[in-house]
Amino acid sequence: MATNPKEYLKKYKNIAVYGFSKNPEKVAHTIPVYLKARGYNVVGINPQKFEVAGIPVYQKLMDVPEEIEILDVFRPSEHCLDVAKEAVERKKVRGDIKVIWLQEGIVNDEAKKLAEENGIEFVQDTCIYQVYQSMLARGEV
Repeated sequence: MATNPKEYLKKYKNIAVYGFSKNPEKVAHTIPVYLKARGYNVVGINPQKFEVAGIPVYQKLMDVPEEIEILDVFRPSEHCLDVAKEAVERKKVRGDIKVIWLQEGIVNDEAKKLAEENGIEFVQDTCIYQVYQSMLARGEV
């Protein structure tokens, strides 16, 4: 299932950010705000429900009413198996999550195996912002 991550950003426009932060100094805030400004439909998931920069934030993955294509994860590696379990459950109920994308420095091979066994593409240890920037630099977006 090794597709180039750029292809996901070209194909999908609905991104849910698991671990979205309301702190503007954290990348879990600045990257989703940047992606929204670039035309992606972005929602956040955080136990504290809030809204920032026009991005609604829901307490749980299952609470998100919008379609999710990419689940961009800003959580410690050891929490990602639980995130993948939630994503698989949502896919079974809603049929929408196509890709789980773990940010740079985040790796969980158990989560990868679970996702792929359930038809969800998987990217890990890769910054979605850097991938977008490389596409921008090459005129691919």
